[in-house]
Amino acid sequence: MTTIITLITAAVTFGTVLMYGTLGEILTEKSGNLNLGVEGIMYMGGAFGLAGAFYYEKAAGAAASGPLAIAIAILSAFAAGMVASAIYSFITITLRANQNVTGLALSIFGTGIGQFVGEYMRV
Repeated sequence: MTTIITLITAAVTFGTVLMYGTLGEILTEKSGNLNLGVEGIMYMGGAFGLAGAFYYEKAAGAAASGPLAIAIAILSAFAAGMVASAIYSFITITLRANQNVTGLALSIFGTGIGQFVGEYMRV
């Protein structure tokens, strides 16, 4: 019984993040665009948010402030998501590329960039 409760708790916890992405995708589809790269954008935002907080704490040392680290992480994640969304919108709206292909390519690109940032932080 404990395993089932743990499974349900984990499903709700991790499903909430995916629901935010789903809500954003529903709003995007109302405008007439189909963005299949939402997961890549979210992955890239998470990786850059972590990198922003990591490098702030590394640079500040013992004088690091927790709320400032959180603010830097949120701003870094927002900036990464904004850049990725701008890339998607430029390719699909300005260049009139296929939205399905562009979204899937952005998903793969975002995952790769996120992995690269994570590996670079480990060095």
